[in-house]
Amino acid sequence: MACQRADDRGRDRTDASARPLRRATGLAGHMPPGCAPRPNLLCSGRREAVAVKRRVSGTDKHNHLRRDMSWEPEVEEIKRRVAFAEEMGGEKGIEVQRQRGKLTVRERLDLFADQKSFQEIGRLAGAATYENDQLQHVRPSNTVIGLCELNGRKVVVNAGDFTVRGGASDAAIGNKGGHAQNLARDWRLPYVRLLDATGGSVKTFEQIGRTYIPTNPVTPGIQDILCEVPVVSAALGSVAGLPAVDACLSHFNVMVKGISQVFPGGPPVVKAALGVDITKEDLGDERTQVFEAGVIDNLADSEEHAFDMIRQFLSYLPNNVWQMPPRMETGDDPERRDEYLLSAIPRNKRRIYDAYKVLDAVLDKDSFFEITPHYGRSRIVGLGRLNGYPCGVMINNPKRLGGSMDVTAGTKVIRFLGMCDTFHLPMVYLADEPGFMAGLDQQKLGIVRAGAKMLCATLRTQMPWCSVIIRQLYGVAGQCHDRPSGMFKRVAWPSGHWGSMHVSGGVSAAYRRVIAESDDPEAKQAEIEAQLDALSSPFKTAEAFNIEDIMDPRDTRPMLCEFVEMAQSIIQTQLGPTSTPFMP
Repeated sequence: MACQRADDRGRDRTDASARPLRRATGLAGHMPPGCAPRPNLLCSGRREAVAVKRRVSGTDKHNHLRRDMSWEPEVEEIKRRVAFAEEMGGEKGIEVQRQRGKLTVRERLDLFADQKSFQEIGRLAGAATYENDQLQHVRPSNTVIGLCELNGRKVVVNAGDFTVRGGASDAAIGNKGGHAQNLARDWRLPYVRLLDATGGSVKTFEQIGRTYIPTNPVTPGIQDILCEVPVVSAALGSVAGLPAVDACLSHFNVMVKGISQVFPGGPPVVKAALGVDITKEDLGDERTQVFEAGVIDNLADSEEHAFDMIRQFLSYLPNNVWQMPPRMETGDDPERRDEYLLSAIPRNKRRIYDAYKVLDAVLDKDSFFEITPHYGRSRIVGLGRLNGYPCGVMINNPKRLGGSMDVTAGTKVIRFLGMCDTFHLPMVYLADEPGFMAGLDQQKLGIVRAGAKMLCATLRTQMPWCSVIIRQLYGVAGQCHDRPSGMFKRVAWPSGHWGSMHVSGGVSAAYRRVIAESDDPEAKQAEIEAQLDALSSPFKTAEAFNIEDIMDPRDTRPMLCEFVEMAQSIIQTQLGPTSTPFMP
């Protein structure tokens, strides 16, 4: 045993590899031969506990550092403040809004914009209430602005919130409306106002401790933006003061039947100024503003219908005047020749026809969008498409005043021409113009000055223009189909007849003495009229090359489709603001 121990000691001295094992296990020297060493569980557990403690300590330190560096509390504060904004004017204000049959501003934006596309700007703006430096509540601004998509196109939207102080200016925070307007101009995007606001309030005087000189804080630059991007307004409630003017500072506006009124001053203002009691409906609903005054272009049956009209209107226009008007595939054959057109115009000059049927036969199917249909009804104006290209469209309506031009129709046409010229839409005019409306009533309204404005408006346009004389063309009003410069084309149907004045009225004036001195004045007048009627054949005008062509009415659509397509190269040279600013 001694020798064995000596040998073991010798091995211990000479076998260095055995020492680490013995020190590591502590029991290796006492193991029976052939048995594997067992780990020291006590020491191993102690080491593992130390390692875990170190890891836990490191995690705590890391979490502590994360807490020091994290902005999560502020993010939660953002969420809290956004929640205040989404409460709008509170339950009471929302309930009043619903009782009036109106959507809230948030519901409107959800319905108006493409799904989940609205990106709000200035959502945290509001009047905050603090207690011991702790935020208690935020009354949001009554103006909601942002970007959204309409049919995939970006637009800037400015929406009023009537649930917050009735949309009055004293509840406005900053110049959010002005910011939205500048954004639309700077980014060259369409600008849409969803108006539901009452404008100024005397409470503002109390807030600032004084009165102030009326200035124009919201609309500086509006005269420029109207010449650069499409501007659309929808009156969605009682709209008064500056918002009422904003409704008109646009290329197209619409109001909703039964819930919308537009006026500079409401019933209390009228009562104070004139001593007259009047309801807001009698003062400014659709009966006044759509049918009588023409202040609002179109009338919608619901708010959703109004939004559909806005989408449709904008679909014909580019985002700005530096872009081409957008073409859309309609699937309608540009060579389509509608047989209806051959007999659309009655041979009897005193018989009328349906102007809308003529438009349906000429334009791309279901592409006509009428603008201001209830005002100036002797002239139909709107937007349409020919082979997918957008264009402005005009036609006289013989069912109203025989199609003659009165002051209201002239007012409508002047504004329409300005809008089409601004956005470089080629003009198509299907002319059946008997002249300016005669009579004392029109004289009192200033028909002569209206005619002068109409003439100048026509001559100032630059967009490509094609006139098709489908029936008659007389007097100064008849001159307003013609523009001697730029891309202009004029043709006629065989039903056309024209002159400086009508034969019947002209004979009575020019041959008055001859007729009076004849034995049978009536017979003499009829004789002279027959002689002059023989000279009114359109073919005699064509012989003198006073008209480019007398055409088969069925060829009208193919001809116009070709004209509008050729016009695209001219339009490309005209992009940008026009020389004549748009007047609302």
